[in-house]
Amino acid sequence: MQLEIAPAPRQRSQQEAEQEQRQRAEEAVGGVASIEPWLHPKLPGGDDDDAGGAALVPPLNFAEVHDGIFRSGLPAADNFAFLRSLKLRSIVYLCPEPYPEENTRFLEQNGIKLHQFGIDGSKELLVNIPEEKIREALKVILDVRNRPVLIHCKRGKHRTGCVVGCLRKLQKWCLASVFDEYQQFAAAKARSTDQRFMELFDTSSLMHLTASQC
Repeated sequence: MQLEIAPAPRQRSQQEAEQEQRQRAEEAVGGVASIEPWLHPKLPGGDDDDAGGAALVPPLNFAEVHDGIFRSGLPAADNFAFLRSLKLRSIVYLCPEPYPEENTRFLEQNGIKLHQFGIDGSKELLVNIPEEKIREALKVILDVRNRPVLIHCKRGKHRTGCVVGCLRKLQKWCLASVFDEYQQFAAAKARSTDQRFMELFDTSSLMHLTASQC
């Protein structure tokens, strides 16, 4: 009797797996793809060799928001090789504290411009956040001449989440999707005051900047 051997199931390629993951994400937020902390092995700015063989370690809560726009927590020294591979032009820093000296040296050595918009990290963000600073930060982010740009606060959750959420409103995301993305990074630390701020944020004065730049 001849033994028939069924062919082994075809292994899915990495591209197919990533496509399936994106489709699931789109379905979860009503057709708008959400983002998650950085998981991709390929870098958007170039080849892995750009870092000169150093380990490429992304900062806490790193993710790509849009083409040439990234978010994270405060980078540490072991993240510098990764940041260098992104070929950043600018950093939007959302904390009132002075930028760390080591980070400042890194920016100077790599020709990266720092834009600081000091926002209080209090839990009562709705009360304490200066809305005009969010607008000014968004103007920097929307200007393609400043990209690639990294947006960050201390941990990349609340202040960064609010700026990105306001950017999403400019991109015509529905509030449910804006809040879903915010909660991916804030998790158990999510604040209703942050979400209320994003809901009330008036994008009308910035809409003219989005048509060709984001």
